[in-house]
Amino acid sequence: MIAQISKHWARVALLATCLVLAGCKADILDPQGPIGAAEKTILLNSLAIMLAIVIPTIIATLVFAWWFRESNTSATFRPNFVYSGRIELVVWSVPILVILFLGGIIWIGSHDLDPAKPPVSQAKALDVQVVSLDWKWLFIYPEQGIASINEVIAPAGTPIHFVMTSSSVMNAFFVPQLGSMIYTMNGMVTQLYLQADREGDFYGRSAQFSGDGFPGMQFTLRAVTPEAFNEWTRGTKGKGPTLDQAQYTELAKQSMDVKPMTYGFVDPHLFHAIASQALPPSPGPNGGGREPRVSPRSTGAK
Repeated sequence: MIAQISKHWARVALLATCLVLAGCKADILDPQGPIGAAEKTILLNSLAIMLAIVIPTIIATLVFAWWFRESNTSATFRPNFVYSGRIELVVWSVPILVILFLGGIIWIGSHDLDPAKPPVSQAKALDVQVVSLDWKWLFIYPEQGIASINEVIAPAGTPIHFVMTSSSVMNAFFVPQLGSMIYTMNGMVTQLYLQADREGDFYGRSAQFSGDGFPGMQFTLRAVTPEAFNEWTRGTKGKGPTLDQAQYTELAKQSMDVKPMTYGFVDPHLFHAIASQALPPSPGPNGGGREPRVSPRSTGAK
């Protein structure tokens, strides 16, 4: 009876595992930029190093179980065995080597992939200011004087310099195919460089739970040609609503599943006012005053 129950739950666990894996996205293993590619290399190198312990341990377990089986009369029974210098050398040297190798990879990677360190490129970095709101993303282009909601447009092959803060609670900015995840915090500014090597749409989202609207807090990073990017900025500049402090106060109110939209003009001091808390922080998910499933109205909505 117990064996039948165990087999039943084993089948259930196997089915659940298959369903989970079927819904997984391996975007981090399909990098489309130099940062993501370098992080994939670190991940695979770390996996290979750790397998140096895992694989021999699994093999040794199977060999010991087979060799010291009850029917094997050749196995020596030594109940008084206490210590072996050779065994101790092997047991301790392998983990020490693994720690040294992993430590070296982490040390080098933490410097080479510093989020605030720009990637090697001949192109001038594009500055984008990011504000995480409840529950949407605001992207401000300070040099172009425009802004967008839940969509980033950037030229492919050009480093993107994200400067980030939060309107309320801590959040996490993550574009899996392009690389590093970094947190946004109210009253603080963090930096991150990313780059897309090819044209395409790349999925981005919040990786920090922040309340009811968290599932819809997603955005698209659209990498286009430099010509298409210039055309987009010219088509957006001066058209649609103005994002000033009064409009930002309305935008910062909680709303879910907000569709991408643009602003044709942005107060050049807006981001500094948000980051320095000259504009009061939003109440956050537990602060009340929530307006569920209401998108900001704008003539620039797509």
